[in-house]
Amino acid sequence: MQPASNATVFIVDDDASVREALAWLLRSRHLLSESFGAGEEFEAMLQPGYSPTQPCCLLLDVRMPGMSGLALFHKLAERGLVEVMPVIFLTGHADVPTAVDMVKRGAFDFCEKPFSDNALVDRVEQAVRRSEEVLAARRGKSVLQNRLAELTDRERDVMRLVVEGLPNKLIADQLDISVRTVEVHRARVFDKMEVKSAVELANMLRSL
Repeated sequence: MQPASNATVFIVDDDASVREALAWLLRSRHLLSESFGAGEEFEAMLQPGYSPTQPCCLLLDVRMPGMSGLALFHKLAERGLVEVMPVIFLTGHADVPTAVDMVKRGAFDFCEKPFSDNALVDRVEQAVRRSEEVLAARRGKSVLQNRLAELTDRERDVMRLVVEGLPNKLIADQLDISVRTVEVHRARVFDKMEVKSAVELANMLRSL
């Protein structure tokens, strides 16, 4: 499966020839890219509160003058961006142990220079698909939170007991309301949450 056509691969490397070669390679596989010559330059693009809304990944050189790739990675991790913007380190042989450690800390992968063009782009495509999945999950979570926000306090009470598996009679007893009122609230909860059963509702809430 091809990554989304609106995906962007960010390239951060202080070597202009490497940036140009990577951009050309990505274009040959129909992937858009944006290049940066320094970690500071890339960080400056990330405004406070920045969070990608389109699939992306980051090809990041380990060793650069000024802010190293490792320092930039830590900044991205602190801001919670490495999940939605998977990082693939570009590393020389001497830095492989460091890159392996970064993978343990949340980086997507590393590619040792000189790298195989096809292998690198294959991993880029996989990283972009990971980004797509994270974004889709976040959008789904946001939709659910919006639906929950539409529930009244009483509907939330009924929903909680429905999810616990209580029948309408016991819910009515616990909330000191009539069974008919429980049925009305239950129907409204199912309608607002766009589910057809208590099991579906429970699974939906578990995803939050």
